[in-house]
Amino acid sequence: MTYENLDAKLVNALLGDGRASLRSLAEELDVSVTTVSNHLSDLEDQDVIDGYTPRVDYDAVGYDVTAVIQLKVEGNALPDITETLRDHQQMTSVYEVTGDYDVIAIGKFVDTDGMNEQIKALLTDPDIKASNTSVVLNTVSENEQFELEVREDE
Repeated sequence: MTYENLDAKLVNALLGDGRASLRSLAEELDVSVTTVSNHLSDLEDQDVIDGYTPRVDYDAVGYDVTAVIQLKVEGNALPDITETLRDHQQMTSVYEVTGDYDVIAIGKFVDTDGMNEQIKALLTDPDIKASNTSVVLNTVSENEQFELEVREDE
């Protein structure tokens, strides 16, 4: 058995079922449990796999409003602003970006009143030069994970 692409196949199998047992992974990948265990340990040690968490359907637990927040920030304040956003409980993603804005943040909120209140509180920082907030009307796709490319043997 060749172990080429085994790591990518292992990651993809875990993306399908993060709670899969070593035995079921070994069967699916046609390798020994020891091989799966060793490769999994290596992936964890290399921080390729950074934990195992549930996928939460925020709509199902009452967070019906998703906001996309774009910020223009004074250059030297960028690290402080992004850290504040990252540490905010309801921000699911924070990105430093190129283009007209410096930061894009995605947040989940119970309702528009709560969203409005929390975003206004975040935007009181004088180093935020401009902002634009969009409310998501319809979520077409929301996957933070995707399968790794498995290269075919040549």
